[in-house]
Amino acid sequence: MGVRWLALLLCLCWPTVRAEPLPSEVRLVSEHWLDHTNPDGSGLAWDLMRKVFEPADVEVQLRIAPYTRSIGLVQRGEADAWLGSYRGEVKDDIVYPRWPYDADRITALSLRSLPAPTLASIGQYRLTWMRGYAYQRYLPGVSRFQEVRRRVGILRMLELGHTDFYLDAATEVDEVLSEAPDPARFRTTELTRLPLYAGFADTARGRALAALFDRRMGELVEDGELRPIFRRWRQPYPFDEDMEIPDASP
Repeated sequence: MGVRWLALLLCLCWPTVRAEPLPSEVRLVSEHWLDHTNPDGSGLAWDLMRKVFEPADVEVQLRIAPYTRSIGLVQRGEADAWLGSYRGEVKDDIVYPRWPYDADRITALSLRSLPAPTLASIGQYRLTWMRGYAYQRYLPGVSRFQEVRRRVGILRMLELGHTDFYLDAATEVDEVLSEAPDPARFRTTELTRLPLYAGFADTARGRALAALFDRRMGELVEDGELRPIFRRWRQPYPFDEDMEIPDASP
C-alpha cells in the first residue's frame, strides 16, 4: 500500500511538459517584392502563407518593411517571421523550418558588351546587389561587390561602368530592365537557384509556428494544393524540380 501511495505522490509532484499553445495569429513581415509581397496583401508569397496558416485557424497578419529591418523586427520579437530568406542566412535568434516556400532564380543583369557570365566565372567581376542580400555566401569566388539601398539607378551604374553585373531574383531584374529606354543594350543571365524560407523567431511561439508551417507545407506539397497559386501568379512551380529539402532544421 505504501508503494502505491508513493507512486501516486511522485506522479502528482512530477512536472508535466506542456506543448506551447498555437498562437491565434502569425505576424509576417517582408520587403515589398512586386507580385510576391504586395503592400495590399496580394502576391504569391502572401497567398501561400494564407494557404498554410489559415486552415489551421491561425490568422495571417502582414507588414511591409525593408529587408534588413524585417530581420530586426523578428529578432526583437515584434514579428514572428520574415519572408525571402536563404536558409542559414541569419544565425542569431532565428529558426528555419525544414520546408522552403519558393525559390529565387538568381540572375545577372549587364550590358550586352560584356561576356555572358557563368556561376563559375561571376566572381571575376565587380558585382552589385541590394543591401542585406549577402550573395557572396552562395556564389563561388565572389570578393568584389557593393550593396545598394534602392534599385533606382542600377541601369545608370551599368552604363557608366561603375559595376559589371547587378544580381537579383529574376522578377526584380525584369522590373529593373523594364525601365530601360533601350532594353536591347542589356543582357540577363540566370546563374543559380536558391530556395526561399520564412525565418521564424527563436522563441517558443516562433518554434510552434515553424513546426506548424513544416507540417502544413508537407501536406500541401504532397496533395499538389499549391500549384494553382503558382499558376495564378505565373511563376514556376519549384517543387517539381530538384529542390533540396533538409531532413531537419540546423
